[in-house]
Amino acid sequence: MAFSDNYGDYADTSCAGGYQEAAAAAGMSAREEQQHLVAYAPLVKRIVRQLNSQVSGTMSREDMEQIGLMGLLEALRRYGAPDTGFGSFASLRIRGAILDELRRQDWRPRAVRQDAHRVRDGLRALTRTLGREPTPQEAADSLGITQEAYYQHLLDDGAEEMMSFDEVLQEATENANSTPGPEESFMVRRSLEQALGALTEREQRVIQMIYEFELSYKEIAAVLDLSDARVCQLNKSALAKMKAAIGAR
Repeated sequence: MAFSDNYGDYADTSCAGGYQEAAAAAGMSAREEQQHLVAYAPLVKRIVRQLNSQVSGTMSREDMEQIGLMGLLEALRRYGAPDTGFGSFASLRIRGAILDELRRQDWRPRAVRQDAHRVRDGLRALTRTLGREPTPQEAADSLGITQEAYYQHLLDDGAEEMMSFDEVLQEATENANSTPGPEESFMVRRSLEQALGALTEREQRVIQMIYEFELSYKEIAAVLDLSDARVCQLNKSALAKMKAAIGAR
């Protein structure tokens, strides 16, 4: 499925009246809505590029772009005519639409899902026992695997981390009163900034490099002089802290 440059395709010609009514309900004409879709299409492509690097092979890039574009359309109809706060609001909806579809497709093989749950449950139990996050060697010993296998598990879990970050964004959105518009965008941004304050400086840098600058683990590892697996571990730790910080508000 190609990413259509004819955004009028989304104005289903068999239901043109309904499309125009939906656009009008958001305070826009159908023509204005299509112009906004074209203007924000690069945002869809940027988000897809980031997600695609984490879930490579799970869903085609073209399909992800189509789903993201539908998320953008939904965002426009909820928000109304874009202003300076629309980009943040639309990003949440676009990411959410794509990740919801990934969940719906149940993209991971059953054996991989079961192994991921086993490792995750084991790490939680070990963390409770130790009263802190285990070192890679402690985690590997507890799970009965080699440290190399543990590192590989961390690296293979990239898509789960994207889902986890989406949950952080969703919790921030829910805490922001869920009323679409500039006020929600401001509250989401403020909530995320406060959650970032719960992180160490290194964790903040990792989060920024992954989700703002869209760097890969390998690129971040080179910048921070760390292993790829350590970057992944820092990302996991940071996301857990952010979710806890937002949930406590």
